[in-house]
Amino acid sequence: MNIYVLLKRTFDTEEKIAISNGRIEDDGAEYIINPYDEYAVEEAINLRDEHGGEVTVVTIGEEDSEKQLRTALAMGADKAVLINTEDDLEEGDQFTTVKILEAFFEDKEADIVLAGNVAIDEASGQVGPRLAERLGMSCVTTITSIKVDGEKANIERDVEGDVEKVETSLPLLVTCQQGLNEPRYPSLPGIMKAKKKPLEELEIDDLDLDEDDVEPKTKTIEIFLPPEKQAGKVLEGETDDQVKELVSLLKTEAKVL
Repeated sequence: MNIYVLLKRTFDTEEKIAISNGRIEDDGAEYIINPYDEYAVEEAINLRDEHGGEVTVVTIGEEDSEKQLRTALAMGADKAVLINTEDDLEEGDQFTTVKILEAFFEDKEADIVLAGNVAIDEASGQVGPRLAERLGMSCVTTITSIKVDGEKANIERDVEGDVEKVETSLPLLVTCQQGLNEPRYPSLPGIMKAKKKPLEELEIDDLDLDEDDVEPKTKTIEIFLPPEKQAGKVLEGETDDQVKELVSLLKTEAKVL
């Protein structure tokens, strides 16, 4: 079984993020594998262990993305591919990503492609479904369970607090939701083995693409942090007095009444 995982390098939202001139300051940011993509890596490894085959992890980015690919290899993936756009692209969007991935998969025979449900930096959730459409694959999003039997897959997906059960056929692209599994931590032996596993590096020229082909369709105007929350007020006194004060504050300060 040929299993592919779409992986994105994202900044760690649990660490302090600094914004300068409408852009994230890369020097001070901590970068990780997009957490939803970790579910995809883990599930890909589980499927390979159950059904055989190999897991290839693919990312689009710059040289720094190699660290996240090596982490996926240390988790247990077999191969990694970095499509390096450092010298070719200044900006990109979901159209750009899908166009590059479509070219990459053109000569591949993928049985299952797994991706994160969303990326925590932009959270558009577009890449998986758009790529499936371009590749002519079945697509199921926000999955929390997948069982493969031959050419069939039985899937459970999260639908706003409920569960939908889906049966579909391979080839298949799925996007992974929290609850699908518990991603493993890379072990020391896994980290050592990852250093020897193949990591292929491509550029968009290798995919018969040029800059005009992958020019983004959208433009980011500004990135900014949400305003800091103000401290709340504690109302004191008798209940009747608190109610009167609350109503007054809702009228004069919050202006919601």
